[in-house]
Amino acid sequence: MRDRAILAVPLYHGLRREALCRLTVRDLQERQGVRHFRVLGKREKLRFVPAHPLAQRLIEDYLTFVGHSDDAKGPLFRPVRNNATAAGLTKALNPGSIYREVVRRYAASAGISGDLQHFGPHAMRATTATNALSHDADIAKVQEWLGHANVSTTRLYDRRQTRPEESPTFRVKY
Repeated sequence: MRDRAILAVPLYHGLRREALCRLTVRDLQERQGVRHFRVLGKREKLRFVPAHPLAQRLIEDYLTFVGHSDDAKGPLFRPVRNNATAAGLTKALNPGSIYREVVRRYAASAGISGDLQHFGPHAMRATTATNALSHDADIAKVQEWLGHANVSTTRLYDRRQTRPEESPTFRVKY
């Protein structure tokens, strides 16, 4: 349950794994009638990202199952093993473990093996951006959504141009 909820966050919201690990229970909050993630990103930039309904459901199911939905200041996602501290089970998930324990494990179970050099949590962020752009999201909105300071960074994430049918070659008319 935890891993499905974890994977839903970068795939539906484009969050970096560091931001994902910094989320607390109270960071999933209501704003203008819609659930949002309160995301503290790079350079301590604060932004609010609307929660996708499927991700929201997976997270709520996970919180109900593990029973820490009332721990507002505690980490949203916690390690399964080696989590005991003097205060109880309150450690935050480590960004490195997102790749090692979640992404790689599920990639292997899906049959993705061999060289995983270009397959990781950040690739999921690029996939999310490309998916949004492929479904007619405005690149300026995607830039803001991902927390990029410059739209040129967002353009680097856009993998649509690698599809031959999208080439400008097929747009030329005389």
